[in-house]
Amino acid sequence: MATIRRGRAPASPQGTGHPAVRSSLVQNPFMTDLTIAICNYNHGAYLRDAIDSALAQTVHGVRVLVVDDGSTDDSRDIIHSYGERVTAVFQENRGQVAAYNRALEHVATRYVILLDADDLLYADAAARVLAAFASGDFVKVHFRLDVIARDGAMTGASVPQQSVDTDCGRLLRAGWLYPSPPASGNAYRVDALKRIFPVPVTPDNLHGADFYAIYGIALLGAVHMIDATLGGYRVHQQPDSRPVADTPALALTNSEDAATGALKAERRWATLRTLAGTRLHEALPIAPLDFAIEKARFASTLYHAPLVRRWRWFLCESGRYWHTVLRNPFWRPAKKVAVAGLSLACLLPSSTLSNRAIRYISNPLARVRKSSGQRVGTR
Repeated sequence: MATIRRGRAPASPQGTGHPAVRSSLVQNPFMTDLTIAICNYNHGAYLRDAIDSALAQTVHGVRVLVVDDGSTDDSRDIIHSYGERVTAVFQENRGQVAAYNRALEHVATRYVILLDADDLLYADAAARVLAAFASGDFVKVHFRLDVIARDGAMTGASVPQQSVDTDCGRLLRAGWLYPSPPASGNAYRVDALKRIFPVPVTPDNLHGADFYAIYGIALLGAVHMIDATLGGYRVHQQPDSRPVADTPALALTNSEDAATGALKAERRWATLRTLAGTRLHEALPIAPLDFAIEKARFASTLYHAPLVRRWRWFLCESGRYWHTVLRNPFWRPAKKVAVAGLSLACLLPSSTLSNRAIRYISNPLARVRKSSGQRVGTR
């Protein structure tokens, strides 16, 4: 059973500001019909940063909703400390999909940003999002996120790496998953999102709720890209960390290894395909086309693999990988050539060169210099 405490939109962001997002209030002509919904589970260490960033937006009246999915840390006390500045919903732990479902039950504004509790928004995010929605008939507006380390240090990377501002729905109907930021970098038109949600909650479908929002909504209208970084995406693993068997991280991920992530993405596609068919009367292909999925398989198969195994992959198992490289509708020819060349480097006898190429392809953090220690708050 959920408990709810109603809040009200803040009159001013003053007094709530996290140093990463505090700025002077500016006048903005756009209607602030926006909710920032924060879904949290045991992210008490970062939750205050997320809530402060939502409250510190430079436009008046942005509503802040926090859905706590049965946290067992100090999250509940942190949420209560904000009083009426936020609307709080507490439920038993049922996973991220259930938290998204619950959040959308309580969103009464026209637009929503679903902010992960360990991420944050910069102070002008709401203003830029509302301006973008006012400029055209869009169901989703997304923007870049700076990749920040666990301690808030800037890594020098950002996501997504491609600027996509096109008919994503047309390509999705052909199976192509368009490049998108993670959950916190997306703003949605609520009436469209509620045609996708609620998403069924099953033992195999507890997490990855942003997948259904990001891709499902593209079937309902145009997607617009703001080519600017408007928030921070926190990663809890560095590219030189060795979580399992002395193997560095091969993906920009917080919760799962590359191969597991690829498998779960395909399962989520199957669920989205069912939702699209039953609710939207849209027929999607059986399997998605996505370089992120294929590079995860590529990395998990070839990293530290002997030369014979790498060549067997190239000759017998690489068809879908090369399809997502050479036929990728989101890439320019120069990028296709560059990725193809790096991929072929994996066939060299030197395992050192092969492993370096795999890391470079699979994880954006491997492509930037080691962080200087600058924190997101100094931006």
